[in-house]
Amino acid sequence: MSAFYFFLITIPFLALSFLVYRALKNRQRGQSPKKVLLSQLAGFALILILTSALTFSVSAASEGTQAQEPQEETVAVAGNNSLGLGLIAAAVVTGLAGIGGGIAVAAGAPAAIAATSEDPKSFGKSLIFVALGESIALYGVVISILILNKL
Repeated sequence: MSAFYFFLITIPFLALSFLVYRALKNRQRGQSPKKVLLSQLAGFALILILTSALTFSVSAASEGTQAQEPQEETVAVAGNNSLGLGLIAAAVVTGLAGIGGGIAVAAGAPAAIAATSEDPKSFGKSLIFVALGESIALYGVVISILILNKL
């Protein structure tokens, strides 16, 4: 069964890598960004559905083998599932907050540099906007720490 778990881990990674490669190739060919984005979203949805179906089939197969075992071990497995979901939630919060902070800084920092080059007195005001963008990522880390403390 370990080979199947290895397959479960590597296939989505390889598929996402293929989607990124294909998007870069299509972008170089001059395809419109809307078509590239739609193809990326469709591929991601397909990978999400495939991974979910494989995960549910593995969990259903493991439930069939656990039916013969005592009740105490099934309770321990349920606790491990909640631990896993908590870890996934903390990772998603940190990742999305980091992406959001990166987008905010990517928009704010060049504008702050441009404003400072025109008027050096505006450095303090523009620095505040860049720091606000960075604080989004810090808020995500704080929330993930709170999630991890509840586990």
